[in-house]
Amino acid sequence: MHLRRLWLTDFRGYEEADVVFDEGLTAVLGPNGHGKSNLLEAIGYLATLGSFRGAPTDALIRVGAERAVVRAEGEREGRSLLLEAELVRGGRNRTQLNRQPLRRARDLLGALRVTVFSPDDLVLLKGSPGDRRAYLDDTLVSLHPRYDQARSDLDRVLRQRGALLKQAGGRLTPEVELTLDVFDAKLTAAGEYLAGARRKLVEEIGPELQEAYRSLAGTDSDVSARYEPSWMADGLASALAASRRDDLRRGVSTVGPHRDELDLELDGMPARTHASQGEQRCLALALRLASHAVVTRRTDTPPVLLLDDVFSELDSGRSAALLETLPQGQTVLSTATELPEGAVPGRIIRVQEGRAAVGG
Repeated sequence: MHLRRLWLTDFRGYEEADVVFDEGLTAVLGPNGHGKSNLLEAIGYLATLGSFRGAPTDALIRVGAERAVVRAEGEREGRSLLLEAELVRGGRNRTQLNRQPLRRARDLLGALRVTVFSPDDLVLLKGSPGDRRAYLDDTLVSLHPRYDQARSDLDRVLRQRGALLKQAGGRLTPEVELTLDVFDAKLTAAGEYLAGARRKLVEEIGPELQEAYRSLAGTDSDVSARYEPSWMADGLASALAASRRDDLRRGVSTVGPHRDELDLELDGMPARTHASQGEQRCLALALRLASHAVVTRRTDTPPVLLLDDVFSELDSGRSAALLETLPQGQTVLSTATELPEGAVPGRIIRVQEGRAAVGG
């Protein structure tokens, strides 16, 4: 899987852009604030129909424009791939795959797979459990679109159950109890399915995470990842039954996959509280490379690796180690500095004030 060309119209700060990528390493260079990350964001948007920077649709459309177009041409498993998305301010966005309109965003998932590392990924270590659950769920969706449906099913029943708990006001009437029974059965089915997939994924990620961290850090440190919901032993149905009174009193669902945590340890200590800032940055990148390796192995095709401003997050030694151990496949990286010694990109794109051009 690789991209050959990207066209932008009124996307972010670009009025027009036409960019060609190398099948191996493409480096996007330019000052901060001039549009490097926007190129990577556009690629990521075509893979997920969302911004990896968390931006809403209106923020992706150039100021003064009413719509934006993102279009990319590439190849997947020997076949041509054409992805097109039109973003409409205050309206309905449209997407096409190989010139065929798509009715649902989910129909695009899997056509283009990407692995994204950005400076914001420090939240994988310092952020909330929800940030780490999102990392697992996004990786699962890269493995198969059915996990996007599973995540949606879980979110929907949690909203329904939460609304009922608030309306009940702490009272367990026969009607509330009957409805809770229905919601709990749905939550058990959706929750155990997704949690089981997360746990299996973490088991696969573990060895890759260890190898990636040691390669980047140049140390023999032990890294471990563990996903063990407290309710897993007796099953989610039993846990929900045991927590029902407490849930009614508090008006929220207190147990389930939406409360689970991915525990990360470095040399036996919680990485969130005991690792240094440099170690946390290195571990965040190792997490992305580990999931990239798992998706590559499971799908037999490496995703496009997008490394946004990666060298600002790593010291010179770890930057060199990253370049030496880049996975096979296509990589697009951006940096505000000149490339570290030893970097040999197949193509360099220089960005200046919202204009992209091939540079030397």
